[in-house]
Amino acid sequence: MAKLYIVPTPIGNLEDITLRAIRILKEVDLILAEDTRTSGKLLKHLQVQTPMQSHHMHNEHKTVPGLVNRILNGLTVALISDAGTPAISDPGFLLTRACVENGVEIECLPGATAFVPALVSSGLPNDRFVFEGFLPVKKGRQTRLKFLENETRTMIFYESPHKLLKTLGDFSSYFGAQRSISVSRELSKLHEQTIRGTVIDLIAHFEQVAPRGELVIVVAGKS
Repeated sequence: MAKLYIVPTPIGNLEDITLRAIRILKEVDLILAEDTRTSGKLLKHLQVQTPMQSHHMHNEHKTVPGLVNRILNGLTVALISDAGTPAISDPGFLLTRACVENGVEIECLPGATAFVPALVSSGLPNDRFVFEGFLPVKKGRQTRLKFLENETRTMIFYESPHKLLKTLGDFSSYFGAQRSISVSRELSKLHEQTIRGTVIDLIAHFEQVAPRGELVIVVAGKS
C-alpha cells in the first residue's frame, strides 16, 4: 500500500539511525531528500541504493501536488532532511499536510531530533516546554520576544553561530541578564559541548570563545 514515511536521520553521529529506518529507506520506491548531495553520503554509508529526488524549502510549494498524486497512484515515499526529523525546522510540513488532506497514509518513525538531548542535558525543567525553533531574523522578531517575556515554560531555540551573540543580547533585554540558560553545540558529534549559566555568563563566554557548529539554546521560563 502506498504511503509516506517520515524518516529521521542522524544529527551528527552516523550510528544514531535505527535499523527500521535503514530498512524503510531500502524498501521504498523513492527518497525525498533536502539536499541529495548531503543525503547521498549517508545513503552510501548505509548501502541504500533507492532513487532520490530533491525536496527543499525552495521547491516544495511546486512539487507537493505532483508528489501527492504519485503516492496516490501507488508510489511509496520516504522523506528525509539533512539531519534530524523532517518538518522540525526543516522541510516536510507542506507535504505531510497535503497527504493528510488527500487521505494518504503517513508513518513517522522515531529518531534523532536535536532539541530533545539539549533540553534533557540542560538541567532546566523539562516537564513543560515550548519549542520556538529559529527566531525571525528581522520582521516579527521583537514581537515574538515580547510575546515570550512572560512565558513560564522552558523555551527552546535553534540558532546559527554567527547570530548567537545577538540572540543572547536580545534574551538579556527581554528575559533579563540573570535568566538561567543552556547552549548546546555539535550534539552527538566529537566536539559536543553544553555551556550552562545565566544569560550574562554565556554572553561573556562566547565573547571570548567564538561559537561554532549547530546550536540549541534552552532558556528557563519566567519564575
